Amino acid sequence: MKRIFEKLGLHKMDEMEQHILFKAQRNAYLFLVIALMVWSFYESAQVYLHHSRLNLLPSLLLTAAVLIQSFSQLVLRRNAVKDDEDSCETGPLVKLVLLACVIAALAVTAAAAVVLMGVRV
Repeated sequence: MKRIFEKLGLHKMDEMEQHILFKAQRNAYLFLVIALMVWSFYESAQVYLHHSRLNLLPSLLLTAAVLIQSFSQLVLRRNAVKDDEDSCETGPLVKLVLLACVIAALAVTAAAAVVLMGVRV
C-alpha cells in the first residue's frame, strides 16, 4: 500500500513542503478574494449604469469564502489551545457563536433577496 501512495506522490510532507503548500494556498485564496471583489464591483456597476438584473453569485461566493476561512481559523486556533492549562482564551468561543449568527443572518438575507427579486428556484 505504501508503494501505491509513493507512486501517486502522496507522502508525509516535511516542513519545507508544508511551507510551500501554505504559501501556494494563501496566494490562491488572495487571488480568489480579489477576483470575486472585482466581479462584485463589476456586477454592481452594471446594475447602476444599465439597470440590469443584479447577479448575487460573486457576492455570495466572496462572503462564503471569507466566512469559511474565518470559521476554520477560529476552530483551528481553539483546538490548538484547548488542552493548554496556561491559556485562558475563551474569546474564540464567543467569536464562533458570533460568526454562526452572522452566517445565519447572511443566509436569511440571501433567501430574502432571492424572494424579492422574484427568482424561481
